[in-house]
Amino acid sequence: MKTTNGNAWWVLGLAVFCLGIGLVSGGAIDRFIVPVLIQPSTASPSSSSTQTLNYKLIEQAWNYVNQDYVDRAAVQPTTLTYAAISGMVDALGDTGHSRFLTPEMVKQEQNFTQGSFDGIGAEVQQTTNGDVVIVAPIDGSPAQKAGLKPGDVIVQVNGKSVSGLPLDQVVNQILGPAGTQVTVTILRPSTGKTEQFTLTRAKIEIQNVTWTRIPGTNIADLRIAGFSSGVGNDVKQALVQIEQQKFTGVILDLRNNPGGLLDEAVVTASQFLPNGNVLEVKNAQGKISPIPVQPGGVDPNLPMVVLINQGTASASEIVSGALQDYGRAKLVGETTFGTGTVLNQFNLSDGSALLLATEEWLTPKGRVIWHKGITPDVIVSLSTSAIPLTPDALKQMTPNQLQNSGDTQLLKGLQILTSPGTVNTP
Repeated sequence: MKTTNGNAWWVLGLAVFCLGIGLVSGGAIDRFIVPVLIQPSTASPSSSSTQTLNYKLIEQAWNYVNQDYVDRAAVQPTTLTYAAISGMVDALGDTGHSRFLTPEMVKQEQNFTQGSFDGIGAEVQQTTNGDVVIVAPIDGSPAQKAGLKPGDVIVQVNGKSVSGLPLDQVVNQILGPAGTQVTVTILRPSTGKTEQFTLTRAKIEIQNVTWTRIPGTNIADLRIAGFSSGVGNDVKQALVQIEQQKFTGVILDLRNNPGGLLDEAVVTASQFLPNGNVLEVKNAQGKISPIPVQPGGVDPNLPMVVLINQGTASASEIVSGALQDYGRAKLVGETTFGTGTVLNQFNLSDGSALLLATEEWLTPKGRVIWHKGITPDVIVSLSTSAIPLTPDALKQMTPNQLQNSGDTQLLKGLQILTSPGTVNTP
């Protein structure tokens, strides 16, 4: 975490808001976060402004609603205030990125980066047509165990339609303490069918870094589920053990990884790169600033493959993009989610916040991630019935079970690493 002029600069890998249930809104974005408390006096128009908001018009609209709207129970000042702010940010057209966060959303984002929260354990985003879509289930979560998948559209919560509702209202319907149940109905685009899942909310303790030997091989499977605090150091420790045990290659699994703290992504990428930049940051004026590789990586030469899919987002796109740019690893799987704006968090006086895009992430070669994603070197799709294997699952498998697992992406990565001359190292 960087500090500048006493303000904490963070990068949370989300456009993603962790629902307390672990749901995440906005599509998994990495962003600098600058906590700035905006007092009412700073929100008023200044004489030096070239453009000012028509506060009088807004006040007139509020007065009419407050005095004359027939459904008095619906006239909730806080709800209407939040809706007005959301509408203003949404009008910028930066769908799924710049956004308004309620106080509860701010709290849950903080919980996610600390690696622990109550919920069902899934990241979501709201699309341009208003659908709330699952980006990725979190490893070991109720959502993953129940079979929720990236791309599933949430259409009902506890039997009630959520069509057309703002994301925060959908989130609030799913929220609840650990041990309680919630029923979620989803539409699965791959089949066109709706399915209903009743999940018991749990306290999600995220174990973001796990690894094991792939059965019958001398290849390590290193899984990073998210980039919360301490992940970079955990990756270092895992790689030291992998090196000590003389493994001949590593598969870095970033599938369904929604992102996290930028510093952790930089530390992680630096373990595999001898020099250069992990990424570049472009501001609104077009100025590009590089973020360099940190020296002293554990395994800059170990042959490797990186697994990615549509649930790979933000910080995990930064890592995979850097390794691809330098020819350090073959990327296998599907095109990633495509996030890459730097959001500046402005904290409001009641604990809510604005996230406004101020900068953009680029790969070391200047490739745009935002809305494009990272395209793999080898495209391999996973069938709708297959579940990506984790190190915990691999530990229980025989070589034959692995070959029959249906995880075609992992199997392709393994084939690449065991075929001479197919993996480049710097």
